Amino acid sequence: MKVSVIVTTYNRPDALTRVLDGLLAQTRLPEEIIVADDGSGDSTRAAVASYLKNRTVEIRHVWQSDKGFRAAMSRNRAILASTGDYLIFLDGDCIPEGHFVQDHLSLARPGYFFQGKRVLVNEKKAAAFTVKDTVSFFRQVFFVITGGLSNGHHILRLPLFPPYTVKGLSGIRSCNMGIFKKDILAVNGFNHAFTGWGREDSELVIRLFKSGLKRREHPFRAICYHLWHRENGRESLEKNDMLMEEIQNSDIVYCPDGLDRLAQEFEKRRDKV
Repeated sequence: MKVSVIVTTYNRPDALTRVLDGLLAQTRLPEEIIVADDGSGDSTRAAVASYLKNRTVEIRHVWQSDKGFRAAMSRNRAILASTGDYLIFLDGDCIPEGHFVQDHLSLARPGYFFQGKRVLVNEKKAAAFTVKDTVSFFRQVFFVITGGLSNGHHILRLPLFPPYTVKGLSGIRSCNMGIFKKDILAVNGFNHAFTGWGREDSELVIRLFKSGLKRREHPFRAICYHLWHRENGRESLEKNDMLMEEIQNSDIVYCPDGLDRLAQEFEKRRDKV
């Protein structure tokens, strides 16, 4: 099965390069990595450029202009550019553990999307935390003991521990999520009405549930290490909460402003060329 990893980023090239290094060191490499860039500047473009020549994994940089926080549209652009059967969403400040892609594939099942877990790397450790730190179990235990990592129970990799089904939206995060491409196409992807930080991933999951999908989880596989950053502004959260509630109380599964509208815009641009 062909796997596309979609990495969302915005003006944090130091973290992004560590995430890309982690993806290129996987036990099972993805077929392609797509950097979904929400309007970063030249430093990110330069950082990604050094990876575009990689011959082991196809890497692409999908950029949109900076008009504020538009992660929903940025991810949709990457989805349209993807060629994989299975999509893994990962944030550009979340370093994947070495079995990350292998675990996602092992846990993928028709009729489900997979919600992964994360270990939190604190402010003091984040600047120097690299792929090497995700490999050494004893080093991670030291970080947990000294307060450098939280959610530390996820550092254990226990493949024999059984996955389970979860209901509801608690813990939904698109910084580590896997889904068959056909299933996200069926609901028209992320909803562009969600701008500003918050809830675009939860609203997607509401519609995935309505489409008949179930949520699968595993606490000890497909783990990433989330590097500390300052919190994004919450100015849009009330608006997004209200919009999410409207969707939840409606019959909408296929959002009106998503992948298809973006595809139509691309087609119009091609016609003008």
